[in-house]
Amino acid sequence: MHDDHVDTADRMLLTQLQSDARTTVQQMAEKSGLSTASVQRRLRRLREAGVLQKEVALVDQQKVGLGVTAIVSVELERDRLEQIDAFKRKARIDPQVLHFYCIAGDADFVMVVVAPDIAGYEAFTHRFFFADSNVRKFRTSIVISTEKSTQELPLDI
Repeated sequence: MHDDHVDTADRMLLTQLQSDARTTVQQMAEKSGLSTASVQRRLRRLREAGVLQKEVALVDQQKVGLGVTAIVSVELERDRLEQIDAFKRKARIDPQVLHFYCIAGDADFVMVVVAPDIAGYEAFTHRFFFADSNVRKFRTSIVISTEKSTQELPLDI
């Protein structure tokens, strides 16, 4: 499904779901002016096309004991494809890595990592970076406060 197949009604439904994934089909139909059958068909099509990837619950990380968020830039030692792929695989499966981006610029990757505390983050760095001979260097910025954090895409731009 390409962007031209996501019409205004689809965007309206996606916006509602992004705001609250527990919104019922009936509520979406009422807000959008569509029938419940039409909403169900559209949601099924959006799911099958991979536009609507998954529906998740957002958990307050402080309340579950993950008080440290680190933004880490990483430079690898070598540019051999198999070593880059190995690093990518390691980051994808590590539960402490919430976001992982391959970037252009001064670093090779940027990641967002959570830990219970600074000691927990230090243990992560030993396990994840220091134990990997392909990591040239990494730079960490510790988040002091989160001013905005969202997964909602601006579908009206």
